[in-house]
Amino acid sequence: MSDPARLRDSTEILLPASAIEDLREELEERFTLTILREECRVRIIGSPVEIKGASDFLARNGIAVH
Repeated sequence: MSDPARLRDSTEILLPASAIEDLREELEERFTLTILREECRVRIIGSPVEIKGASDFLARNGIAVH
């Protein structure tokens, strides 16, 4: 059986909301994602393939994704 935390790590990214302010529109254009704002952070949800691509994109733009 899959570990829920591992599955979640491959399907979502949590960041401070300010981290993607300038990139949100481009993220939504390039990738099939759901971006939810939760108070002072954003939850980016997608398939493992989309999350990997989004993580790489964010890293290329100077945003550290853990």
